[in-house]
Amino acid sequence: MQIKKFIPILEWLPNYKKAFLSGDLSAGLTVGIMLIPQGMAYAMLAGLEPIHGLYAVTVPLLLYAIFGTSRQLAVGPVAMVSLLTAAGIGALNPENGAEYLMYALTIAFLVGLVQFSMGLLRLGFVVNFLSHPVINGFTSAAAIIIGFSQLKHLLGIDLPRSEHVQEIIVALFHNVGDIHWLTFGIGLVGIIIIKYGKKIHKQFPAPLAAVIVGILLVWGFDLTNEGVAILGEVPSGLPSLSSPSFDLETWSTLMPIVLTISLVGFAESFAVAKTIHNKHKNYRLDANQELMGLGIANFGAATFNGYPVTGGFSRTAVNDQAGAKTGLASIISAVLIVLTLLFFTGLFYYLPSGILAAVVLVAVSGLIDFKEPKVLWKKDKVDFSMLIATFIITLTLGIEVGIISGMVLSLLVVIYRATRPHMAQLGKIPGTNVYRNIERFDNVEVKKDTLLARIDGPIYFANVAYIKENLNQWVEDKGDALKYLIINMEGISSIDSTGAHELMGWIADWRQKGIDVSFSGLRGPVRDTLNRWGLQNLLGNDHFFMNDEEAHQFTDLNNSNKEKTEVSCVN
Repeated sequence: MQIKKFIPILEWLPNYKKAFLSGDLSAGLTVGIMLIPQGMAYAMLAGLEPIHGLYAVTVPLLLYAIFGTSRQLAVGPVAMVSLLTAAGIGALNPENGAEYLMYALTIAFLVGLVQFSMGLLRLGFVVNFLSHPVINGFTSAAAIIIGFSQLKHLLGIDLPRSEHVQEIIVALFHNVGDIHWLTFGIGLVGIIIIKYGKKIHKQFPAPLAAVIVGILLVWGFDLTNEGVAILGEVPSGLPSLSSPSFDLETWSTLMPIVLTISLVGFAESFAVAKTIHNKHKNYRLDANQELMGLGIANFGAATFNGYPVTGGFSRTAVNDQAGAKTGLASIISAVLIVLTLLFFTGLFYYLPSGILAAVVLVAVSGLIDFKEPKVLWKKDKVDFSMLIATFIITLTLGIEVGIISGMVLSLLVVIYRATRPHMAQLGKIPGTNVYRNIERFDNVEVKKDTLLARIDGPIYFANVAYIKENLNQWVEDKGDALKYLIINMEGISSIDSTGAHELMGWIADWRQKGIDVSFSGLRGPVRDTLNRWGLQNLLGNDHFFMNDEEAHQFTDLNNSNKEKTEVSCVN
């Protein structure tokens, strides 16, 4: 059972059903055909020779099929990771193509190491620090950066390799007069075919069709003599063994981008895997095993001349729609790529660079989300602000700064919300023993001499000041009439040492003012904490109540006894 947990293929392969084969075969061939132009296009986006994109969808794809838990996730190069790879290597200013490739292999190896280690240490929860608004803002901005980075291939002009949109826009403005209109026309044809080809049929291989049309146009009309840039010679044969750099200084320099790719890649991959898994309940998706599976896939990329890989949105959706039932679909896709590497790379000689740019542009256009900001603007201004801030920072300061800023913003919002727990004054609904928030319910009964307050959240060092401030304000609002303070503790899950110390101080202060303090609705663990710190003895056992009604009855009884005492004294 343990082996199956770490090698998921051992779970589904022995139970493979013949009925799955047609769907897996169809999906495997469809995604394999899709991966050929995508792999080459994304490799160019990463600053590598296109062949490395094909290498990245052979061994890594096979390894994920063995070690990954999702049976529909299609692993390979994606636009976001490709751009991050280019950004990370660009900071090192490599002297030549061989050095550039070595850095790409090193990033893949380190990403594999980080992801595998996180999975082994059960750290899949770390990705939760990337909140949905942050991911949304980051993804939309990165998609725009990726789109602008492809304009040089689409327009046939010289633009700087940059992850700062403003720099590309300035360069575009200065070079707009040099647009190669023939290159642009071919790219535009490619965009139209890829964008609208799916309307012919859901499984229509639109990217491959665009590739074929582009090759035929260039070859048929000899457009290379007209200045149209082409792919040229693509090496054939299987990838040779490769090795990353083990220089610690290089590792140190690359680590920020490695951590970014590790987290962003896993977040993207697991998000799409969860979405598809909701339609297939016949297997279990494990976040930690996914990390290990992706880590091993990246080890494969580093060992066979690839570059960092992760699960892709569009490919996985196509894989699922085409009928994929198990990881065999990914194995079939990898076999198709291997056959292409062995026998068909020569066919891509006349492939225009503009077509590969079109593949990337259409793919990333779907990542720009216009709906989510509108929804958040109406429903959650804090999350909207977080999304917009991440979007602007990523767009102007770069992808690495953007994602780190997004994570910091997420943590700051978590801290802010944790330090300000919801609090409410409660009143009794007439004719019942039910107590509710006086701001939400009309006509509730509130005694002049009693304050019933509820705290929804733990009491600990970060929020005691906020809680005390609110309680003091309510006590002050009640004035001299206040004789009883009841704290409803149903919503308090825990109290730390700071909280316990503060509570003792508060109780002493309130008692000095002649206010009797009681607690109601304590949970067992909270009662245990109060006992350990002597708070139960401080208050007295007769000041702890099961519910608010009992606490109110106690105040009524006290008032009644006081009245009797006063009458007795008068007599």
